[in-house]
Amino acid sequence: MHSSLIHTDHRPWPMPRGPWTWRQSWRDLLFAHWPVPTSALQHLVPSPLKIQEFDGTSWVGVVPFRMVGVTRRPLPDIPGLSAFPELNLRLYVEHDGKPGVWFLSLDATNPFAVWAARTFFHLPYYRADISVTPDGQSISYSCARMTPGVPVRFEARYEPTSEIYASQPGSLDHFLTERYCLYAQNGDGNILRAEVHHPPWPLQRARAEITLNEIHVPHGFELVGPPTILHFARRIDVVVWSPERVV
Repeated sequence: MHSSLIHTDHRPWPMPRGPWTWRQSWRDLLFAHWPVPTSALQHLVPSPLKIQEFDGTSWVGVVPFRMVGVTRRPLPDIPGLSAFPELNLRLYVEHDGKPGVWFLSLDATNPFAVWAARTFFHLPYYRADISVTPDGQSISYSCARMTPGVPVRFEARYEPTSEIYASQPGSLDHFLTERYCLYAQNGDGNILRAEVHHPPWPLQRARAEITLNEIHVPHGFELVGPPTILHFARRIDVVVWSPERVV
């Protein structure tokens, strides 16, 4: 385990008892968030998951980034398989007092990663053509999903604008980023929870020019105007446990 993963005091609940099964590192990441009424989102998550609100509204996150060092324990990094760009569309949910993330979609370039995540984590991954181009502090990002008949594209340029800071419990920054599990649903309709662990997010304020955003369109809600809040993170190391049935 990376030395930055040893500390656990910031976690909202204790570490899982069993060993983690996957490791990965997330790089050059943008959190772009819009407030969207819960009434427009609750039907997109299965019961008994509940959409969470902060100050009277729920939030939708669009997250472009790069994955590095993705592999199953105890394997080393695998050239051609362990590094690839990814784009997430995510909601914030809760079950049994554990807040987590519900993914509406995940786009990635790596066909093996798409298959593995669909097979082992029951996540809605899609194959996409993605380019990530660094230019100094800035990142140019372009994604086009390869599913026929589904024009889902995203294009943006983003960069950090502040020093690194840690979000404070009770703040919107903390609500949107400090989440230590994800939820999914398998083919039998069971709700699964996969625990994750990482150090506190090394957040920076950010600016972004999003020139094309269709990632939400298949789900029937709108993201109006530019994002309300933007965060950047250069790197965070993560370990993930295999999903377990909760319902």
